[in-house]
Amino acid sequence: MSESNSSARTGRHTAGLLDIRNIIGGLVGVYGVILTLMGLFGDQESDKTGDVNANLWAGLVMIVVGVGFVTWARLRPVVVPAHHDRPQDDPA
Repeated sequence: MSESNSSARTGRHTAGLLDIRNIIGGLVGVYGVILTLMGLFGDQESDKTGDVNANLWAGLVMIVVGVGFVTWARLRPVVVPAHHDRPQDDPA
């Protein structure tokens, strides 16, 4: 069952791709992939990091964090209210 069918039946509308957790997770994930590739194929400067491949480990952690954000957004979506009332003191 797709998310659009279930949300249409229950009358719920979710933020979807515009949820900030998806955006943050995507950006962190992309940077993580870039750092991981640099750790695997880039110059190894182990004298600066004490024989630790910092790009590789930081990239892997960023990928895990990015997947965590996207998973969080999928498991607990933000429900957008169908309508909202204007405050009584709003001149518009």
